[in-house]
Amino acid sequence: MTASAARGHVGARTGFQWCNVFDDPGEWERRNPDAATLIRYIGDHLVHPHPQLGRDGPVCPFVRHTMTHHSLWAAAVPGGNDLTVETMTAAVDDAFEIYRCLRTDADARMLTTVTLFPGLTRHELVDAVHLARKTAVVDEGLMLGQFYPGCGVSGLWNKDFRPLDAPLPMLVIRKMMNTDFPFLVGRAEWLYAYLTQVAPDLPRRLRWSIAERLQIADVADDAITDLRVHSFGEHAR
Repeated sequence: MTASAARGHVGARTGFQWCNVFDDPGEWERRNPDAATLIRYIGDHLVHPHPQLGRDGPVCPFVRHTMTHHSLWAAAVPGGNDLTVETMTAAVDDAFEIYRCLRTDADARMLTTVTLFPGLTRHELVDAVHLARKTAVVDEGLMLGQFYPGCGVSGLWNKDFRPLDAPLPMLVIRKMMNTDFPFLVGRAEWLYAYLTQVAPDLPRRLRWSIAERLQIADVADDAITDLRVHSFGEHAR
């Protein structure tokens, strides 16, 4: 990975550049006109409350801090529907490597890398790459989220709210939070990584035993709300 003078980081596998979006939003938009949609999505949607959210506060409680601290890095991958799973996977792996290089204890809760796929309507490719690379990301105490138009994953607080329905297809890497349990029950190894983050003092074998007992195979997209175990006021950390 190499860094440019414009606060960008170039992925070693793909040569795509992840730029710091809020250093200069205008420059980010000039680099890729399609990526202006990301700015509007954040500013018009994520930082505001939503009547169907099911709780008070903005749709994403952390994104405003990410904006303020200039901790959002994004790349737009060209190709649209000509993209392959191999190219998309390589791009996500670059974003993962860049995240690890940028991560510090001071900004761990705010740092986010976004890999955009403008023009891609074959959203099953996003799901395929998400599933293929989620384990590697989760193993390091991070989350890999899939966003695209019409994504049917339900919200934590309202089964009818679709928090991953976004105007652009993208894969997002961020820090794992203690409220991410419902997104990790599908595999024992994901739950083990979750317990390692939230209860690191538990013996390793106990973490594995709990993870194996809690695993729920074949979690449906609309089951996330039912799997939420934290209460209102118990904030993510």
